[in-house]
Amino acid sequence: MIGLAKLAPGRGQLALAERPEREPGTGEALIEVHGTGVCGSDLHIEADEYPSNPPMTLGHEVSGVVAAVGPGVDVDWLQARVTCETFFSTCGVCPACRDGRPNLCPERRSIGTHVDGGFAPKVIVPAHNLHRIPDWLDAHAAALCEPLACVCQCMLDDVTVVPGDRVLVVGPGPMGLLAAQVARALGGDVVVSGLATDAARLDVARTLGLTVVAANDEAAMAEFDVTVDASGSASGIAACLGAVRRGGRFVQIGIAGRPVDVPFDLLLLKEIEVSAGFASTPRSWRRALGLVERRDVRLEPLVSEVAPLSAWERVFADLRASRGMKIVLDPRVA
Repeated sequence: MIGLAKLAPGRGQLALAERPEREPGTGEALIEVHGTGVCGSDLHIEADEYPSNPPMTLGHEVSGVVAAVGPGVDVDWLQARVTCETFFSTCGVCPACRDGRPNLCPERRSIGTHVDGGFAPKVIVPAHNLHRIPDWLDAHAAALCEPLACVCQCMLDDVTVVPGDRVLVVGPGPMGLLAAQVARALGGDVVVSGLATDAARLDVARTLGLTVVAANDEAAMAEFDVTVDASGSASGIAACLGAVRRGGRFVQIGIAGRPVDVPFDLLLLKEIEVSAGFASTPRSWRRALGLVERRDVRLEPLVSEVAPLSAWERVFADLRASRGMKIVLDPRVA
């Protein structure tokens, strides 16, 4: 089958290429892919700014239908509409695994970075990674369950927002608007900040009922109980450190992909509490799906386009230029 793959180390090295197919093994399930979201980490892999293990198919924000299962897997999964966790394997014995934090396992191998992922018609995952999605949830929007689980890992394990907190989210991309919705669900009074180039994305924030401010509005960008950087940029991180009140909390969600210069002394001078989260855990997945099922977080407004795999170069360019919100690649689309 044809998949979008990182074929060799180095910058670029992405192409549509013939990828191997196999039947699911013991404990595995084969998903017929209906949509895989393009993540910022996919752009970082293309730019050789994020670790990967080529040759392998990219894509980890997957939704689809279970088309086949291997030995030992309940056949009730067949034809189920699902999304999935990203881990393909972990060691199971390191302190992180034993603490229920497989995202921090040093031997972790994931779809889309270590083994073939979802930018292809089919992907094989461990069956214990499967999660059923509500019948009413659009298949393309369901691909955002994975980034939502990552946000829940950052913001709900441990809880970063309590009712009444003033919360600033910097970076109105998909992760930012997911984080803003989670903060609101936790009882926060949420403000989303962006640049002039983020105008279309800030419009999406408004449709979600979120308050929007300009990044250069100094009066509006001050004295927040919690600030969240979803931009992964030096300027965004600096804005968050500047805007959080003394004794407040800063949450890092965005990936920079390279060393950045930030006003580090503010952590000391303001006694800022710092937290972050990498990838997701089974617990954060349960929390994410609960938020979706209760409709506390809306995913559909974040899907700005569904595109074929063949459009990947234009899609990557658009996302690098902040054009669009979440673009989902559907291998069934010509």
